Amino acid sequence: MLIAHISDLHFGTYLKKESKKLLQKELKNLSPQIIVVSGDLTSDGYREEFEEAFKFIKTLPAQKYIVVPGNHDAKNVGYIHFEEFFTSRSKLLSFDGITLYGVDSSEPDLNEGRLGREVYPQIYKNFSLPAKFKIFILHHHLIPIPGTGRERNILIDAGDILTILMQQQVNLALCGHKHVPHLWRLENLYIMNAGTATSFRYRGKNPNSYNLIEIKEGRCNLYQKNLGKSPVKLRSFSI
Repeated sequence: MLIAHISDLHFGTYLKKESKKLLQKELKNLSPQIIVVSGDLTSDGYREEFEEAFKFIKTLPAQKYIVVPGNHDAKNVGYIHFEEFFTSRSKLLSFDGITLYGVDSSEPDLNEGRLGREVYPQIYKNFSLPAKFKIFILHHHLIPIPGTGRERNILIDAGDILTILMQQQVNLALCGHKHVPHLWRLENLYIMNAGTATSFRYRGKNPNSYNLIEIKEGRCNLYQKNLGKSPVKLRSFSI
């Protein structure tokens, strides 16, 4: 199975149109079974931006999708439009022995993120389901990422969430937010941040990029894919 993890598309003011076209072309060639979008589909949370993002995602070839909102999507009461196009701000997907659960970590008109104690039981429940591989998806950082500034970017209740993920033996957490791709390993949990796939708001020398997760023959291979370049394998581990 191949999973494409894209993030921080920023349709609207910050969209880089040539990157959008190249991403669309590359994903059509890759034909992933699942596409994960970890937030910030829009620049300012306006309905027109969500409509453009929705149309774009629907052109991509995948059997299944998981889309969660980011802090930019929560601007201007944008979560209402998100629900109009994507029905729910959280989603559970079980597919070929893989469980993926995505949640909304955004707060209206704030850059900071939190999940809150009311969400914890649902995380426990969904990752109690039998699965060979478990993936958790949210927008905000779970641990600090180099080159992203102050640690205020971390989820406010990150410690509680990390504890739950380890207790439930989650294999991989996918995040976005500050446009810096990075990979951490914390015990047996891999935390994979994506850069921005289609925005011109780079940080430092990071180009537009996205992640690929390949599950094959009892192993998981994690790749970073800069637009227009060959994938670079970051890590491989048995499952």
